[in-house]
Amino acid sequence: MPVEIQVPELGESVTEATVGKWLKSEGEEVTAGEALVELETDKVNFEVEAEQDGVLESIAKGEGEDVGVGEVIGTIGEGDGAASQPEDGEESEQAAEEAEQAEDEAAQAEAEEEEGSETKVAPEAQETESEQAEIDESDGHREDGGVRASPTVKRLAQEYDVNLAQISGSGAGGRVTKDDVERQIREQSRGSGGEEAPSQAPERDGQSEEAPEGAAAQASEDGRGDREERVRLSRRRQTIAQRLVEAQQTAAMLTTFNEADMKAVMDLRSRRKEEFQERHEGTRLGFMSFFTKASIGALKAFPKINAELQGNELVYKHYYDIGVAVNTEQGLVVPVVRDADRKSFADIEATIAELGQRARDGQLGLEELQGGTFTITNGGIFGSLNSTPILNIPQVAILGLHKIQERPVAIDGQVEIRPMMYLALSYDHRIVDGADAVQFLVRIKELIEDPETLLLEG
Repeated sequence: MPVEIQVPELGESVTEATVGKWLKSEGEEVTAGEALVELETDKVNFEVEAEQDGVLESIAKGEGEDVGVGEVIGTIGEGDGAASQPEDGEESEQAAEEAEQAEDEAAQAEAEEEEGSETKVAPEAQETESEQAEIDESDGHREDGGVRASPTVKRLAQEYDVNLAQISGSGAGGRVTKDDVERQIREQSRGSGGEEAPSQAPERDGQSEEAPEGAAAQASEDGRGDREERVRLSRRRQTIAQRLVEAQQTAAMLTTFNEADMKAVMDLRSRRKEEFQERHEGTRLGFMSFFTKASIGALKAFPKINAELQGNELVYKHYYDIGVAVNTEQGLVVPVVRDADRKSFADIEATIAELGQRARDGQLGLEELQGGTFTITNGGIFGSLNSTPILNIPQVAILGLHKIQERPVAIDGQVEIRPMMYLALSYDHRIVDGADAVQFLVRIKELIEDPETLLLEG
């Protein structure tokens, strides 16, 4: 009996996800515990695993479709879930045939339901549909000449006027997959300037298709059509875009700047880094622990910057969960260092290193990305000399670090070359007054330029 593949619980307050990528194709054998599909949420990605050995019988939700918790996205049928294909291929072919038979039965049931509903359709409409069916059958679009494909794939081919018989299937046993059909649609679109591929935006609200066709024709005329690529935005990237716009539209953002002389910190690191690394089992002494400690000292002096606006109330938070922005292939994430004020330099460095690596590997949990009170982002690692960071709402401030650059500065009436870093503090002016923001950034500067005082702040 087929087993339904359902969307699992995704985490607190997360009820929806997007099908990112199917890791298995219809008709392909799977084993219990093997990853079947990757689901994208606002912050992290989940892999849904097979609950039993068998064959991926059907895929109900394709890549890019939104799904809710508990929704069925596919089924697993009975079959040999061996990790490797048998030498003679007989078992694999038999499993594929069983999957195809089940799909055909599902398609037949669906057709019977449609026939039942057609009794309410006007005779003229029935004749038109009958004529169209005959045309489709003659072209191979209805029955597809015995081509092996799921009902979903056949419907997609019919919708975009694709002859499945002309496609070489890449699935198990030569089955035509959704990717095969979409590839053919794109080729037809480029060749004729006709109907848009499924990955492109569909017609909405009765809008004419003349504009897309005109754009395709224009692209074909100027020779740029073959040099364009359309890529679906991941759910994380869509959420990042939404939250950044929301931050700009909601908060009264303002940025204040200062600069810090990094010589004292750099000298301290040079003297102590080897001893530090040996004592703390390979943990390196970086700059982030200094700025995390300096931020906590400044937040204690200006508690409003560690607060959150909730309606008409300002919630002061007497704990320090510091978010550290990490760049990944799928976009920026901000894992949180919990109770950073209670951690040593070594603990902070080790935690940041671990969270950063797990973020890049896509292994962070939602609980590690929620609830930060203040954020630090370091554009200097990419060479940024200065910037205006955007708030990580609902936080009311974010500290931006930048590239350390040697510049001539006046020291006790003398011009010296010092390693300088520009600091930027973006803040919500609804909550934080300009004077507080400026003094907060000055306090961070003072603590960085005299790092021994960080011990007193701890």
